[in-house]
Amino acid sequence: MMERLLRYFVKGYRDSTDPNVRKSIGTFASWSGIFINLFLVTSKVAIGLLTGSISVVADGLNNLMDAAGSIIVLIGFKMAAKKADKEHPHGHGRYEYIAGLAVAVLVLVVGIELARGGIGEILKPTSVSYTKPLFAILIVSLLVKSWMALFFGRLGSHIDSSPLKAVAVDSRNDALATGAVLLSTIFSGYTGVQLDGWAALGVAIFIVYNGIGLVRETISPLVGEAPSEELVDYISTKIAQYEGVLGIHDLIIHDYGPDRRYVSAHVEMPSDWDPLVTHEIIDGIERDFLEKDRIHLIIHYDPVIMESY
Repeated sequence: MMERLLRYFVKGYRDSTDPNVRKSIGTFASWSGIFINLFLVTSKVAIGLLTGSISVVADGLNNLMDAAGSIIVLIGFKMAAKKADKEHPHGHGRYEYIAGLAVAVLVLVVGIELARGGIGEILKPTSVSYTKPLFAILIVSLLVKSWMALFFGRLGSHIDSSPLKAVAVDSRNDALATGAVLLSTIFSGYTGVQLDGWAALGVAIFIVYNGIGLVRETISPLVGEAPSEELVDYISTKIAQYEGVLGIHDLIIHDYGPDRRYVSAHVEMPSDWDPLVTHEIIDGIERDFLEKDRIHLIIHYDPVIMESY
């Protein structure tokens, strides 16, 4: 289903490394999240207020924060797509990381607010009217949020986007939260034992726990995390395949956002080769990485005496 939607809404969606495609996919995903969450907010809050269910109202307000998160992601993709300028010569790609961090913080805020509401309901329980509309909206929300978790997760993996991956985790948390509310509602409806507040508190603890993990994950690239072993191996192996390359060392990778990587490396080549030939090979390597991998590669030529190699 994801591929059919992308084929219809995003031109050239398969080229996930194209900045324009990334922006289009991010924009499409963000608007989808905004509209779906606003629908859930309206439905849950209305039914929760009518039935007196604090956990359903809290779940609806959670979706309002999700809509706000989608707006932040939308702005993040728009800002990240801006071209490099005098103040930001390496582009604005890290705005996408900032958007992911903002979504993670929102997850934490939602968890804390949900815990506060749950504790209040435990201390001063209110009667809940268990009606068919209440069960219906919970079931619909559970199905929708489960689909959104898969949808955003696949989109996030497709373009390697931390904000979309954060939204996917948040949607998964929402599905679990709604499932807990649904189970407590069914139990309370049959037994008369009010578990509304306890369900809200339990879900809140789970959301806060996951929110802390999300904050750590999304803040890591902002403070300068080490490149993945897969990326280092890919760059080293590819450079080593070119004619005349004898060895590689001092490989340094700078990450300025998705598909905005600047790499420097020392490349050993035979000292007795014509400098014009080695210079042409090095230029070809740098062009190849930029065109095919969108990596800005700068190579320092290290001449090696073959007799001592």
